[in-house]
Amino acid sequence: MTEYDNEPIPGLPGLLPPGERILWQGSPDWRALARTAFHTRLIAGYFGVLAAIAGGFALTNGDPTGLAMTATLGTVGVALLHLLAWGSARTTIYTLTNRRIVMRIGMAVPKCINLPLGTIASVDLAARADGTGDVPLTLTGAPRLGYLALWPHARPVRIARPQPMLRAVPDAATVAATIARTCLAVAGDGRIAVRETPDAPMPAFAEARAA
Repeated sequence: MTEYDNEPIPGLPGLLPPGERILWQGSPDWRALARTAFHTRLIAGYFGVLAAIAGGFALTNGDPTGLAMTATLGTVGVALLHLLAWGSARTTIYTLTNRRIVMRIGMAVPKCINLPLGTIASVDLAARADGTGDVPLTLTGAPRLGYLALWPHARPVRIARPQPMLRAVPDAATVAATIARTCLAVAGDGRIAVRETPDAPMPAFAEARAA
């Protein structure tokens, strides 16, 4: 039995009230999450450089101990990061209903974060070539969520005003468009636009709802 076995609906803390329905559910792609949130490629490259340096010393003094230790630490470290990414993706479910977004996150301390659609000011998208991407949500009003409580489901660097982010989701462009259009249906105003500024915070396009 796991801590999620008692969920009446996977990813939700309780049954949906009358009139509310699920429009989409998804989880992060753990491989994309490993690359983008846990930076496994960067860490692997770092240990690769250390291994090359250790290999140079091994050729000089004839002692391969340093090279073996560096390679072992690097392999174990990257493997653990991949395991964390897999566990994080496995325990995460993002749910979009016609009234809110629910983020069920957390491995050690699971929690559900409810984001009413009326509190979402904009929906952005950072897409990748493999179809996965990140979908940050800008909320109205003062920040209610701490960055550490959200991580890795938070937009990087935005620490003072944390932004919840659906991270490494497959078919991210479709997901972002669906969320934005659902917000528009609730708010009745705003627009869907493509950001073309080269220095925009998100490198791809944004499905935005402006109040």
